[in-house]
Amino acid sequence: MLTTTRDGVKIAYEERGTGSPAFVFVHGWTCNRSFFAPQAEAFAKRHRVVSVDLRGHGESDKPQGVYPISAYADDVAHLISELNLGKVIAVGHSMGGVTVLQLAVAHPDRVAGIVMVDPAPFTFPPELRAAIQGLVAAIEAGNRGPQRQFIEEHLFLPTSDKALVKRVVDVMTSGPAHVAAGAMKGILGFDGVAAAARCKVPSLHIGATPPLNPPHLMSQWLPTVVNGLTVGAGHFNQLEVPEQINSMIEGFVRHHV
Repeated sequence: MLTTTRDGVKIAYEERGTGSPAFVFVHGWTCNRSFFAPQAEAFAKRHRVVSVDLRGHGESDKPQGVYPISAYADDVAHLISELNLGKVIAVGHSMGGVTVLQLAVAHPDRVAGIVMVDPAPFTFPPELRAAIQGLVAAIEAGNRGPQRQFIEEHLFLPTSDKALVKRVVDVMTSGPAHVAAGAMKGILGFDGVAAAARCKVPSLHIGATPPLNPPHLMSQWLPTVVNGLTVGAGHFNQLEVPEQINSMIEGFVRHHV
C-alpha cells in the first residue's frame, strides 16, 4: 500500500504495471480498491494501473464530515497529478462511476476517457430517493441490517455466487457508519444528468442486470456515450463476469480513445 495526502486526508492506493495510457480504478459505496482486483490484474500486463481507496474507505483516512462526489473526484485528480500519470482511463463502479464522471467534468485535462461500470443513478425517482433516505437513517441509528438486506436483495441476482455475496456484504457493512451515511448522502446530492451534459471526454457505460441507468436514458443525457450490458451478473458485474467487463473496456479504449 502507498499513500498520498490531500487537505490533510491520507489516500491509500496500489500501483502496478507499466504502459500508456494509465488506468485508475475507483470503487463504489462502502467498498475498497480490491473490488477492481480482476481488472487491475488484467490491465497491469500492458498498462500502468492505480487502484485507489477513496477517502473514508479501505485503508484511507475516515474523517468526520461530508462526503460529496466532488471531493472524491478532486482526490483522484490530485493522485493523477502526484503520480504523473498523464491523461488516464478512469474506471469507476457504482459511486465510483459518478466520481469518474465528475472527474471528467472538473478535470478534463487529466482524463483521456471514462468507464462507468453500472454507475449510481444519475437521478433518483422520488420513491427510490425516499427508500435510500430511510436506509441512511437506519445506518445513522446504528442499524446496518437494512443496508445488508438492500445489498443482498437488490444488487445481486438469484444465481449469484453466495460466497461472493457474503464477502461483498461483509465488507460493505463493516466500515464506519458516518462514512456509509455521509457517502450515500453525497450520491443523493450529485446531479448526474447535469454533469453528463458537461462531459466532453469519450465515455463507456457498462450496465448490469438490471442497469441502474437505462441505456436509452444514458444516450439522452450523454449523447456520445457508448453503451454496453453484461449478461448474467448483477450490480457487481466487474467481480461476477470480469472477462466481459475487461473485453468491453479493451474495445472501448482501442476504438474510441
